Amino acid sequence: MRLKLHLIFDDLGRRFGISKSLACKLFNSWMPVLAEQLKGLVVWLPRETIRACIPESFRENYPRTTVIIDCAETFIQRPTNLKSRSETYSNYKSHNTAKYLVGIAPHGHIMFISRAFGGRASDKFIVEKSGFCQYLLPGDEVMADRGFTIDDLLFPLRVKLNIPAFTKCKPQLSNEDLTTTRRIARVRIHVERAIRRLKVFKILSSTVPVSSLKNFDDILLVCSALVNLRSDLIREPDEFAEI
Repeated sequence: MRLKLHLIFDDLGRRFGISKSLACKLFNSWMPVLAEQLKGLVVWLPRETIRACIPESFRENYPRTTVIIDCAETFIQRPTNLKSRSETYSNYKSHNTAKYLVGIAPHGHIMFISRAFGGRASDKFIVEKSGFCQYLLPGDEVMADRGFTIDDLLFPLRVKLNIPAFTKCKPQLSNEDLTTTRRIARVRIHVERAIRRLKVFKILSSTVPVSSLKNFDDILLVCSALVNLRSDLIREPDEFAEI
């Protein structure tokens, strides 16, 4: 109830006939236990499994895609410490946030969820420091938004990056670049749908109090595991139908 509805501990205490402090203690004590028990549901799948389960929408243009990545942010209470306040302030959201990297297989299974970083961190910094790259193998392909300028991180690993084209100094995209961008956008949207499933847990779509930040990495892992227990994100032939 705390994860899904983000009920305050006063409310939870009244519902279950316990004190607010005991409700808080129970939640904070059980989150690490749940994370430990459920971490096996958020695993990096073998390449053979990913290839065998790849949806039809990927097979024509991006059959070697291993993972689709994007970053998500959750509002947090403004820290009193000035350094923490600066490190967590997101210019994109104009608010203090916790920022984390989500990686899904082409068929929608969440394979990677990073620890939380301050909202000030760039997408590239999170990819580099989260341990994401250690799961990649030569010949893999990563799909991302154009904000992920991580070619220099992936090239030494012999991993290809597929992102929408930049206009750079050109007034507009060429026809070829426009076609590529549309193809990527059509399939990359699934990681946004996976993040929407995460945000169904209102603790991730509301403002997280400072007192809950110590368990936030465990909260992310538990919510990701519960998302993976849901029915398939992509159903064929109507792969874009939301479940």
